[in-house]
Amino acid sequence: MRWGADRWRFYRLIGREIARSGRNAYARLTARPDLLARARVTGLVIAPHDLRTRDATFADDIYAGLFVFAGRSLSVSGRSPFDYAPPSPEWADALYGFGWLRHLRAADTALARANARAFVTDFLAGRGDPALARPTPVAARRLISFLCQSPLMLEGADHAFYQSFLKGIGRGARELEGDLRRGIPPQSRLSAVVALCYAGLCCEGIQPILRRAIRILARELDRQILPDGGHRSRDPRFALELLLDLLPLRQSFLSRGVDPPEALLRAIDRMLPLLRLLRHGDASLSHFNGMGATAADHLATLLVYDGALAQPMLHAPSSGYERLEAGRVVVVADVGAPPPLPYSINAGAGCLSFEMSSGPQRIVINCGLPASGPELRRLARSTAAHSTATVADTSSCRFLWGGGWWGERRAAEWLAERIGTVVLRGPRAVKAERTAGEAQVLAARHDGYAVAYGIVHERRWQLFPDGTLAGEDAFVRTGKAGHRTAETAIRFHLHPTIEVQGEGGGGLTLSAPSGESWRFTAEGAEVAIEESVYFAGLTGARRTDQVVLYLTVSEDARVRWRFTPAAG
Repeated sequence: MRWGADRWRFYRLIGREIARSGRNAYARLTARPDLLARARVTGLVIAPHDLRTRDATFADDIYAGLFVFAGRSLSVSGRSPFDYAPPSPEWADALYGFGWLRHLRAADTALARANARAFVTDFLAGRGDPALARPTPVAARRLISFLCQSPLMLEGADHAFYQSFLKGIGRGARELEGDLRRGIPPQSRLSAVVALCYAGLCCEGIQPILRRAIRILARELDRQILPDGGHRSRDPRFALELLLDLLPLRQSFLSRGVDPPEALLRAIDRMLPLLRLLRHGDASLSHFNGMGATAADHLATLLVYDGALAQPMLHAPSSGYERLEAGRVVVVADVGAPPPLPYSINAGAGCLSFEMSSGPQRIVINCGLPASGPELRRLARSTAAHSTATVADTSSCRFLWGGGWWGERRAAEWLAERIGTVVLRGPRAVKAERTAGEAQVLAARHDGYAVAYGIVHERRWQLFPDGTLAGEDAFVRTGKAGHRTAETAIRFHLHPTIEVQGEGGGGLTLSAPSGESWRFTAEGAEVAIEESVYFAGLTGARRTDQVVLYLTVSEDARVRWRFTPAAG
């Protein structure tokens, strides 16, 4: 990419990160001893409940030496998985996070317990790559996993393992407490303090950390959880994973006779309804801003806490999501600006994109974030991977990757390693409004293409009682970038189970395996059917189709389109 107008923003970001690194180094040299410097874990009091689903068949795979994480697999042939180079960074995060211990616990056999102790012993003895185990989110997940799955490992264990295990928990807590004293990204900070609250409630000997952790937890939840229940990252996956930790944490407070902080109770109460807003009839979440495949069992578990008959909220202005419903048809739209830079490591350039479903059948989708693969993730975050308009084959957001001369490329790589591939610039003036009448109407606009191309994208959805969705995309010239002609594509990515065929008059027929079908029509643009890819499948990426509307924008332009359910 060419940095262009973003070059100085990029340089300022480098300067801030260098200054932050200097402050952290100085703080480490002058810091007073932390709260846990002399504290030792002397025992475990409780083992929190793990809400994540356990599957004993995974235990069979692990016993056979097959480790499948984040869409990648590794066969260890009788050796330790810590002796191998990981097939992907995400695979390494899963391995060193030890969340997979829950599957061994599901087997509930002496062999599974011995296996778990062997793997944990390998890690505690220093086997593996310390650099892969050290990132704050990985260390936080590992500490929570050790505490939740402690009954698995300690039943039948000897005294030496027990003492080694307690030392490992204490060391992990001290490392996370040190991370909180440094300038770590906000999502990592929240993960770390949640894990420290678990440790303070579950362990004897490190009680001083609990008081400080509760104060930081309350502060971070108030900062990071928006009034409508969304997280500042706008990432549904992060919110779902966070709730899977916050709900057992609330119960752990009660089990120890400690009042949960009000901020924790408020956050849980706000976050659960937002998941219903993003949920489709197939029990999966919409693919926005970092959401990949949905673990439907995890989502179902969470929604039980919100009440089985609870109705989804329709309007989340702080999070930038809207929901329209008519009978079986659900439309969920992204009408928000990109999250603040520190929170944008997974954010996509999908402003004004939407997803549509009818009952359990997904129809229009976004491509979703793949489980692993940096190049695929980069592609999945682009505007072209979303069901919205792309101007001049560019994204409406500028990301921190590539471009420039050799020094700038190296600087970008250094920054990305430290803060992630954040969004440098994106739409700022994003506005949305709803009206009700014969049809539910949602109208929104964004200026992501205003600076480079002098174009403001406006989109209007109308959902009628019979399930018909009528839409309109307008491209309004602002004059900010002269009158550059821009080739524009409006994409509608289709779910892999949808079959699309052309028909006379330029219309298209969309057919689902259930027998349902819809007619798609458009005016003001050339209609094409092209290949696409669905990254968020449970079994990995799948080929699919997309409907693309092509037009050339030289002056103000308008395109109308419609999805109409077929009669009977």
